[in-house]
Amino acid sequence: MIKTEFVRKRHFTSLEQLTVKLNDYVHWFNNHRIHGTLGYLSPFEYKLEHLKKIV
Repeated sequence: MIKTEFVRKRHFTSLEQLTVKLNDYVHWFNNHRIHGTLGYLSPFEYKLEHLKKIV
């Protein structure tokens, strides 16, 4: 699911531009965005911490 914040007030002039911006957004969303529910970690960091506990 794409969050509305990604497309709000944006206009993409080509499929290539959309693809680049979408890839940037997904990278930011998974690797840099912190979330209070996840202990103020990014989803990627949270997953790594969880996997450390399993191994």
